[in-house]
Amino acid sequence: MIVPLEHLLILATILFLLGFGCVLARRNLIMILIGIEVMINAAGLTLVGASAYWQQVDGQILVVFLMAMTSAEVSISLAMVVYLQRRKGSIDVRSFDEMRG
Repeated sequence: MIVPLEHLLILATILFLLGFGCVLARRNLIMILIGIEVMINAAGLTLVGASAYWQQVDGQILVVFLMAMTSAEVSISLAMVVYLQRRKGSIDVRSFDEMRG
């Protein structure tokens, strides 16, 4: 392995924290979904790095399934954003509070 595992884990942690910060700080629905995508990519980076470190293919195969799941999630999320934009005229998260108890 060319890059040490510790450097890979530090990069994945930074990416995950940036995505988590984006989810917490933003009110725009599209930016929240991008933050979730960054967090999923950080988890995939960790899986690929660990599988390369232990010389097992299992993590890389799992990342391929993770990418397939992510592409399905993006298409559903985009359809949801378009629907909510047409329904409310905004994609601000604060305008969708009907489900609050």
